[in-house]
Amino acid sequence: MTTSHRPLFAGIDIGGTTTQVVVCSDDLTVLDRAEAGTPAREGGRAMVGAALDALAPLLARTPGRLVGAGIGAAGVVDSANGRILVASDSFRGWAGFTVTAAVEDALGVPAYLDNDVNAFLYGEVHGGAVRGEADVLGMTLGTGVGGALWTNGALYAGPHGAAGEIGHIPGFGDLPCSCGGRGHLETLASGRSIGARYADLTGIHRTAREVAEAAVRGDDDALAVYRAAGAGIARAIVITAGVADITTVVVGGGVSRAWPLLEPFILSALAADPPISGHPVRLVKAALASDAVPVGAAARVRSELALATGLRATT
Repeated sequence: MTTSHRPLFAGIDIGGTTTQVVVCSDDLTVLDRAEAGTPAREGGRAMVGAALDALAPLLARTPGRLVGAGIGAAGVVDSANGRILVASDSFRGWAGFTVTAAVEDALGVPAYLDNDVNAFLYGEVHGGAVRGEADVLGMTLGTGVGGALWTNGALYAGPHGAAGEIGHIPGFGDLPCSCGGRGHLETLASGRSIGARYADLTGIHRTAREVAEAAVRGDDDALAVYRAAGAGIARAIVITAGVADITTVVVGGGVSRAWPLLEPFILSALAADPPISGHPVRLVKAALASDAVPVGAAARVRSELALATGLRATT
């Protein structure tokens, strides 16, 4: 097959701050990539428009034929109908928006919408740090905290698309969460919350990265914030292991860039309070970095199209 006729899959990650896009070959090799800011306060049409604007030059310069587009989007999604069900207060005009229809109208190919953390986990299982594993919790620590479940070798989204959303289960204190609830893991372990918790202690406003840098320098308040984040993540892992008996956890997102700082706090808390099974859970950092969600979204639409046509997707 000549490159001008090879099938291409687009992967789109619409995050709270940044939108990532990739063009992949049929074996999910990333052929080109780009990123743009997410106009999260301007509504769903503007957000999808920014993604498509970033994708257009990639398609123009990549030989091949686009056959499908996968979208990983922040929020609780209705994949069957291609729309956003619930979004955090970081977004305006996102809940209820029909993402799939907008992308299909613009590109003229089938599109598939998934939660961004589901797409992240799909990417890591198909070509990242947990490739081929059967029972995995995926966790992303970014603007918010998201979770997804891979059980018995398949993504488990649940009947309402919210399975694995460990970032929004209460029991992690009493601080207000971006979703309107209180005491969720997100109030301890998201990038935004790490900065806020440090400001609560010191009165100094810093980003999560700056708090991590201060912790490495020995700042006790910064260390306390990351210790609390690590302990919260460990508790979420133990809860999930008790319910779904997962064997592995893969962690990604911007906060995971501070992995040398965060990992020991998670492991220490897990050692003090291990899963009820008595079997340790393997903890790994995501391997695909910013490609995980868009590659996972591309993998998902490839699989959906393969099912629809009766073909088996290449792994």
